[in-house]
Amino acid sequence: MRFEKISVNPVICHGQACIKGTRIPVYQVVQMLANGDSIDDLLHSYPTIKRRDVLSCLEYAAYLTKEEITPIESISG
Repeated sequence: MRFEKISVNPVICHGQACIKGTRIPVYQVVQMLANGDSIDDLLHSYPTIKRRDVLSCLEYAAYLTKEEITPIESISG
């Protein structure tokens, strides 16, 4: 399975994609990395996750942006 570390369940975190077995949303992991946190920072903040989980979040986010084209103007405007 391609995203075996990612779970989407309508009763967990309102159906947002999370690291499987947690309530840690993918967007939170990606946002923390974008804000300058390192993978080691995330592993320290969330001791139940592994490096592979963080990399899976990035892979999932990359997949989503590849599939959907959104003009930048509509986001910042």
